[in-house]
Amino acid sequence: MLDWAQIDTVLLDMDGTLLDLHFDNQFWLHHLPRRYAEIHQVSAEQARLQLIARFTAQQGSLEWYCTDYWSEQLDVDIPALKEEINHLVAKRPYVDEFLLALKNSHRKSLIVTNAHHDSVAVKMRQYDLRPLLDAIVVAHDYNAPKEQQAFWQQLHQEHHFDPERTLLIDDNETVLKAAEDFGIVHLVTLLEPDSKGGHRQNLCYPAIHHFDEIMPNDE
Repeated sequence: MLDWAQIDTVLLDMDGTLLDLHFDNQFWLHHLPRRYAEIHQVSAEQARLQLIARFTAQQGSLEWYCTDYWSEQLDVDIPALKEEINHLVAKRPYVDEFLLALKNSHRKSLIVTNAHHDSVAVKMRQYDLRPLLDAIVVAHDYNAPKEQQAFWQQLHQEHHFDPERTLLIDDNETVLKAAEDFGIVHLVTLLEPDSKGGHRQNLCYPAIHHFDEIMPNDE
């Protein structure tokens, strides 16, 4: 699938790519609505409908990913609520082996994530991937999500990668399209970002089950 001789830089999404998306889906779709209903003393169905409407209105924006925004809007402590189920944070298979292979191959590897710093901190307290990476880039620092060209322009300015020799692995096809529009040539997605969610169908980009399928072969 990949010609590693043509790749110098590897950009990696965090949630749904390096880490199992099950934690995030459980939090936003189940744990938060349940706790929101308890905190604000509304029914579970009222909480679900209110949250769906609010989430849908912000989908794809930077606010959609912002724990500060949702803590304020919903009058709850989102980071604290995430800590309540942090035991569900899990790495996807072969992540350590893949990151170590990248490091040994002397390629630049970065996490590029729309997640807020608070969310990154929750994940890194469970599984600290930073020793195997060159950097973690958080979209909030650029004031633009990965769905927007402003993110890729600022990332390129800060980290000086060659788009034609860069690989992006991301479970979000809207993000992959934005990266493709910017000129990034090598694009891969995941068949099963959520280990409990089943395989995705009709994907627009080459897809893998796990990282053992694309290990660098030139260590």
